[in-house]
Amino acid sequence: MITAKRILVIDDSPFIFKAVKKALEPHGYEIVGYAENGKRGLEMIKDLNPDLITLDITMPILDGLEVAAILIDQKTTSKIIMLSAMSDHELLEQARQIGIEHFVPKPFKPDQLSDLVKYVFETSESYD
Repeated sequence: MITAKRILVIDDSPFIFKAVKKALEPHGYEIVGYAENGKRGLEMIKDLNPDLITLDITMPILDGLEVAAILIDQKTTSKIIMLSAMSDHELLEQARQIGIEHFVPKPFKPDQLSDLVKYVFETSESYD
């Protein structure tokens, strides 16, 4: 039996959580949790060990860049996709320098996110 890929959403917008869930669940992905800030997200990652994390760049307490840097430093096995309404190229470049390769601009179309998630699972290497 094939188990569904498990996804954690870390984003300060409940609307984005619902949009991610709506975009991915019809494709067989399991949304295992939602964290409204990076600090809570890191706590949930330890408990849930998701296969993939969607991560907002700008959030309170710990932002997505800080969370991504921590996860990559810890050699996470979770894949990471950054979601951002920011068109700030400097923030995107900082994410790339940390090691993030996959981005989805907000607002996103459901197929845009589901296609990228599928691609990430098929092609991405780990962060070690």
